[in-house]
Amino acid sequence: MNERIRQFELESHIDVYALGKDRAKWESVLQKFAELIVKECINVCEPVLDEPYEDMSEFGKGLVEGQDVAVEKIKKHFGVEE
Repeated sequence: MNERIRQFELESHIDVYALGKDRAKWESVLQKFAELIVKECINVCEPVLDEPYEDMSEFGKGLVEGQDVAVEKIKKHFGVEE
């Protein structure tokens, strides 16, 4: 499990280790839940191009580039692999 996700687990007081033999099942559920949230954040940030990049104004290109940077930062922060 990504260390940042493990930190969220601790800060939210979700103690999967106290569950004994059921720990693995709940750890898996927590991991999947966190992955879905991170993927949704990535989807929100990913640029949706209504026109070809080449035809955009400099402002539009800057927005797209900023979204790309945000997506890459989220992926790196949470260890998301392509």
